[in-house]
Amino acid sequence: MASFFRKRPIRYPLVLFMLLGAVAAYLLLSNNLLVGLLFALLVIGVSIYAWILEQRVYEETERHIETLSYRMKKVGEEALLEMPIGILLINDQYVIEWANPYMTQKLPFDTIIGEELFSISTDFKQLLKQEDSKETVISFDDNNYKVLYKAEEKLLYFFDITEQVEMESLYYGDRTVIGVLFIDNYDEIAQGMDDQTRGQLNSIVTSCVNDWGAKYGIYVKRISSDRFLAVFNESILVELEKNKFSILDDIRETTSKFGFSLTLSVGVGTGSISLVELGELAQSSLDLVLGRGGDQVAIKHPSGKVKFYGGKTNPVEKRTRVRARVISHALRDLIQDSDQVFVMGHRMPDMDAIGSAVGVRKMAEMNKVDGYVVIDFNELDNSVTRLMDEIKEKPELYDRFISPEEAMNKMSDKTLLVVVDTHKPSLVIDEKLLQKAEKIVVIDHHRRGEEFISNTMLVYMEPYASSTSELVTELIEYQPKHQKITSLEATSMLAGIIVDTKSFTLRTGARTFEAASYLRTNGADTVLVQRLLKEDIDTYIERSKIVQTVEFFGEGIAIAHGADNIAYSQVLLAQTADILLTMNNITASFVIGRKSDSKIGISARSLGDVNVQLVMEKLNGGGHLTNAACQLEDKTIEEATMLLKNAITETIEGGNAE
Repeated sequence: MASFFRKRPIRYPLVLFMLLGAVAAYLLLSNNLLVGLLFALLVIGVSIYAWILEQRVYEETERHIETLSYRMKKVGEEALLEMPIGILLINDQYVIEWANPYMTQKLPFDTIIGEELFSISTDFKQLLKQEDSKETVISFDDNNYKVLYKAEEKLLYFFDITEQVEMESLYYGDRTVIGVLFIDNYDEIAQGMDDQTRGQLNSIVTSCVNDWGAKYGIYVKRISSDRFLAVFNESILVELEKNKFSILDDIRETTSKFGFSLTLSVGVGTGSISLVELGELAQSSLDLVLGRGGDQVAIKHPSGKVKFYGGKTNPVEKRTRVRARVISHALRDLIQDSDQVFVMGHRMPDMDAIGSAVGVRKMAEMNKVDGYVVIDFNELDNSVTRLMDEIKEKPELYDRFISPEEAMNKMSDKTLLVVVDTHKPSLVIDEKLLQKAEKIVVIDHHRRGEEFISNTMLVYMEPYASSTSELVTELIEYQPKHQKITSLEATSMLAGIIVDTKSFTLRTGARTFEAASYLRTNGADTVLVQRLLKEDIDTYIERSKIVQTVEFFGEGIAIAHGADNIAYSQVLLAQTADILLTMNNITASFVIGRKSDSKIGISARSLGDVNVQLVMEKLNGGGHLTNAACQLEDKTIEEATMLLKNAITETIEGGNAE
């Protein structure tokens, strides 16, 4: 009975007639025989009619359901076979076992069955690594597809989003970009010119910039004697990147023909719909470029990502010391307002870091404030160790060298922390000191990177300088003369200059010699410097073994590496790179070596044709156009070599992204 009612719907009229039948039976039994009989016949007739009617409705419903089921099945088959959605079924070996007609038409194979999925695109490898269902965008055959992968069923669905991608590309390509162009050293060059010559210079620069703007469809407006405002869109920015911002070379070459050595710095803000934010990004990018020495382009996104182009020339040396005097007076005020001064360089300090730290400590003494050099006595190379041996003989100076732990215990809210020869928090001897210090000053000669010490009260960064010791020497000249520089202190700073200039052969300007002359006048011992920088036979042999591994990667680029099971000092790697650079047909050298069980160090040197700073920045390092380095974590020598080659290739072919 239950199955009967499941198959046939219960009809309310039928139930009613059953009740009427019960009434007829009652009438028959209660002596109303004729009436009961007639009523019973009526009920039977109507019931038979209702039954026939219900049967007909049931059969019609069944036919309707069968028709609907057939149509739904047919629609499903048509959707599977004819709708514009691609479907692929693969096996455990990622070989295609079945494809719907839509997918068969899209793929460039006569017979798709039996083809390996990765032959369509290697992008599938990343997608198939996901255990759960996941979607991604994959491009092949000039089309873009959103691909949904069902791992359990080994099934892939393809949705063509080519038009959507094109619309997005048009939208993003049409977004506004703001650039600020700054003429480096314009004021210094134009200062001594007469009106006619200055007018000629302005005409040359304006014409060059306007021609560049007209070529690419950029709106350019000169807003001051040394600044231009540029407004364009992201599709134009892509073209500018392809040409590596040729305006940098145009300005440099055009002005040099007329006897003017001008370069251009460009800050670009992109990736935002807010004009205010774009302007702020452009100015921030320009500040970053100027901190790196100029003659470059920085493109900054709201996410903080920065891409660099240019940087082919060394920063131009400033001919005046106005900034040095202003910084020196500002630093003097900060020192006098502090209870003590701590000076800290980078990890594994070289002679420049130690020499400049000694100089800043001397400035504290000149202002009658206690000064200390923070140093890790367990991380010293041979030359610095020899210097420390000399300092030990001067107890009044040696007592001013303390460990990071001692500095943490002595530091107070009024302590001034001066960071020298680096501006990256990840490279300092102890980052905890940065976090605890309330007052921080940075003095550095490296080109500024995106990673930078925050909450600084004073920053003195001059990429044109040969060394931080040179900058500190100039600052000392404007300090109170309560205390005179000792011979050992002057020798320490001179050693820093000599090491970073390779005995006055690289990055050496007139002010470098002036600083060296000042130190020599104050008793710097050149013989002691040479003794400090001497090397032993074992070091020479190790360096020779590294040189034997040299290989050429492109024209003039030499790469050498040490053994994977030997730890080398950063100084040894740097010296080897310097040696390679002195050989014929080598314009850039890279030396790779293990520094510890988990760290690989790379030292890079160049004669200027290759910007090794950009190469090292791709590997999270930094430095100068001709002198840079980086560290890699948990890599083998072979892996580090591959990463280096990729970074060199990307730098030569395009910009440097951070």
